[in-house]
Amino acid sequence: MMKERIQTPHPRLTRRAFCARGLVATALGAVAPALKTTAEVLGNTGPQSGFKPEELRRMEATAAAFMEKHLVPGLSVAIAKDGRLLYARGFGVADKTNQEKVTPNHLFRIASVSKPITATTIFRLIEQGKLSISDKVFGTQGLLGNDYGNPRKQYVKDVTVEHLLTHTEGGWPNDGTDPMFRHTEMDHRQLINWALANLPLQNRPGTHYAYSNFGFCVLGRIIEKLTGKPYAEAVHAEVLHPCGITGMRISGNTLAERAAIEVMYYNQDADGSDPYQMNVRRMDSHGGWLATPTDLVRFLVRVDDFPTKPDILKPATIATMTTPSAVSVNYAKGWCVNKYNNWWHSGSLPGTTTIMVRTAQQFCWAALTNTRGPGDTGGDLDRLVWDMVGKITTWPQHDLFDAA
Repeated sequence: MMKERIQTPHPRLTRRAFCARGLVATALGAVAPALKTTAEVLGNTGPQSGFKPEELRRMEATAAAFMEKHLVPGLSVAIAKDGRLLYARGFGVADKTNQEKVTPNHLFRIASVSKPITATTIFRLIEQGKLSISDKVFGTQGLLGNDYGNPRKQYVKDVTVEHLLTHTEGGWPNDGTDPMFRHTEMDHRQLINWALANLPLQNRPGTHYAYSNFGFCVLGRIIEKLTGKPYAEAVHAEVLHPCGITGMRISGNTLAERAAIEVMYYNQDADGSDPYQMNVRRMDSHGGWLATPTDLVRFLVRVDDFPTKPDILKPATIATMTTPSAVSVNYAKGWCVNKYNNWWHSGSLPGTTTIMVRTAQQFCWAALTNTRGPGDTGGDLDRLVWDMVGKITTWPQHDLFDAA
């Protein structure tokens, strides 16, 4: 069955050893042979300035090697440090047929990188007093009441907002039973009604971690009910607009619904899944957004808990959002986390592999591709940007946010 592929993060190597790896990469770079420019290798677009030319070449040759290994048609990367956007580059092609080059302005499906955006919207509403993370979700005492029928299955009335945010609701996992990849003809209301009636929770909420797209779908409906607006409109008002983001939107399903500056998707999964035969629009709050890497970095620097850009959430709220649950030390509330104070989320759908990272060293970055293939594409995409960053010893002082 078609489903999201969970990409395993790599904190043991990339995040824990970041500083050490940067020193090693610099030392190795001193004896590396001369490399072609990125434009010569991939025909990239997007002006870069202020970097040492040899470091920039090594950085971008690393991207070329990743693309060659995984047969990636198009890749886009944006990197900020200390709240300033320093690097935004497109690699390869957005459309193989027309050989349209990827630019930093191309939109990509971001898959589950959507989840931190939904979580941040929930916490904006919490700060406004519209709900708390301990609120029940279903039943007469719940935020959604009996909007989706009178839930009679075991544990359903015990599910709270926090359980949904932490993937500890007790069921509805991302496996062959994932509701979000079934009954694609149903809308949100029909699907939630069906799932509550037919997919009982297996564990008491709060006792078991199981990654759940469906849980974040429900969070989207909570946002709609509390704001009185469609999910995407509410997220724009509460999160994207305050971050200065205007171009993000929910993906269409079919090739005919492709946005004007959106890449094409090329899936390499063995099952032959078609990126244009999914109900991506219905995935809105768990995996449906289109964005550029620069959009995602604009978002990150406004929730990173660093003093360089004003955050859109209070420090105490951010601390709550990024504190893991008792049953999963590496997942907080819409964010993957580790003990080194790095936060991130990956995304994966047929034709799409993505990553968004905020590091303790005050870097924020995002990398998006228009394919998914066999092997550890997601893990290598995660490692890629850590490796690219490790090639640079001196970062420019300009801020591309001013021009983006």
